[in-house]
Amino acid sequence: MTQQRLAGLPRGVWALGLVSLCMDLSSELIHALLPLYLAVALGASTITIGVLEGVAEATALVTKVFSGVLSDRFGRRKPLVVLGYGVAALTKFVFPLAPTLGWVVFARLADRVGKGIRGAPRDALIADLTPAKVRGAAFGLRQALDTVGAVLGPLAALAAMSVFVSDFRAAFWVAVVPAALAVILLIVGVHEPDRPRSADAAPRRLDWSAWRLLGRDFAALTVIAAVLTLARFSEAFLILRAQNVGVPVAQAPLVMVFMSLVYALTAYPTGRAVDRGFAPQLMSAGLAALVAADLLLAFAAGAVMVYSGAALWGLHMGLTQGLLSALVAGSAPAHLRGTAFGVFNLASGVALLIASALAGVLWAGMGPGATFLAGALFTALAWAALLRHGMQALGREAQG
Repeated sequence: MTQQRLAGLPRGVWALGLVSLCMDLSSELIHALLPLYLAVALGASTITIGVLEGVAEATALVTKVFSGVLSDRFGRRKPLVVLGYGVAALTKFVFPLAPTLGWVVFARLADRVGKGIRGAPRDALIADLTPAKVRGAAFGLRQALDTVGAVLGPLAALAAMSVFVSDFRAAFWVAVVPAALAVILLIVGVHEPDRPRSADAAPRRLDWSAWRLLGRDFAALTVIAAVLTLARFSEAFLILRAQNVGVPVAQAPLVMVFMSLVYALTAYPTGRAVDRGFAPQLMSAGLAALVAADLLLAFAAGAVMVYSGAALWGLHMGLTQGLLSALVAGSAPAHLRGTAFGVFNLASGVALLIASALAGVLWAGMGPGATFLAGALFTALAWAALLRHGMQALGREAQG
């Protein structure tokens, strides 16, 4: 039955999933090594790393609002998706060549700009390609394939560090190959469906009146997601926590493997469960997993607790991320899907910038335990808000 369901998804969704796999392999190879490279090789502080990661991820999420609106405005999504993946692929050449911290910062930010350009149009394109009855499965599949890349990336980083005797720059060159493959696969394998223009077509410019058309359920979902993002700061701190408890530098990327493996295994089943109407229950389970992960990481005394916390972090991601994408697609009018994904990610981007900067400050001033305890507190607040105000809205959007 599962094979039949998978085979019934559009070819374009499969292609976009494989593109995500290749690019995430490339990006996570670098991401798994970058915090250690910044801290060990370049001497950056945890505050610097926290601010950089927050700004980088926030840049990606904020950029999505503009690319999403443009994809609605012009009625074409694939050109922006290709541009975004192309920019990200080009940045992979900069990391091994960067002579200073400034160049690494530039490459990280440019990579995230590429992610921002492609993100909202790609998600809207998946919604355009997919019938509503299997929308959760489609987003779950793309997220699962994306996360397979996130598993392979840190493993490739470990292999490269072993082969090149802990030479960070040599390891970064490996990331160029899957990035180039992602762009080629996207150009050849994804064909955008025609979307006829209508009287309710997307507005010609970005303004608040267009955003108000997205509705109250979408607004409630966006607020809940923003509060949740305050609890889920950059995953770079998982790697730093592994090093903090004594995991050797060359093995610290394994923490991302544990997280991403659980994420990949749970994303597609979660999507199927969303299609069957279990969105509120899945969201609560995801928040419970994040609280447990933060508590384990806060009190971790060795590698086993860190890896267990990372696995629970991955469970949280698998239960919530594809679910949120499906809910955004279900809550927004078809002609404003790009705008909806852009606005949603703008709110999340601002929250992520605040969260990662705060995490860096707490780590430097009070230690890693305080960082993860703060994450648990914000998660509990998001959970309380969901239980009090958001359950009915989530249920309606899941049926969207």
